[in-house]
Amino acid sequence: MTQPTVESVWDYPRPPRVEPSSELVEVELGGQVIARTTTSWRVLETSHPPTYYLPADAFGPGVLRATSGSSWCEWKGAASYFDLVSGDVVAARAGWTYERPTAGFEVITGAVAVMAAQLDRCTVDGEVVLPQPGGFYGGWITSRVVGPFKGGPGTAGW
Repeated sequence: MTQPTVESVWDYPRPPRVEPSSELVEVELGGQVIARTTTSWRVLETSHPPTYYLPADAFGPGVLRATSGSSWCEWKGAASYFDLVSGDVVAARAGWTYERPTAGFEVITGAVAVMAAQLDRCTVDGEVVLPQPGGFYGGWITSRVVGPFKGGPGTAGW
């Protein structure tokens, strides 16, 4: 049996890169799987655990509800947001997308990333992810990646 490769987030590049992933990614909210795919993209940036972007069609009908507001990423451009909905449960602004990402990130156009901390759970190949600390970044921590990770107290200047 081969051991999985461990990645240090300090080996990820800046500016970040995006790479395809065939890992099974599942997102749960309100006791239901609201997204499932084996086609996603990982954005890898120095000091950050990977952020997974899932195709919009990986989400069930009615799960993605566009909401107001936007933010700006120095690398990917303008992001717009979604509430994630599962029955009566709503995770406000827990998903985001880039409709017109900057050069180099075109592959994630319309794909959706989610804040694991706002959901019941997110898994990668069956492993429950830990959310990136701090509540601002959307990285997913698995046993495959090691830090320290940006986002926690005292890391704003990294």
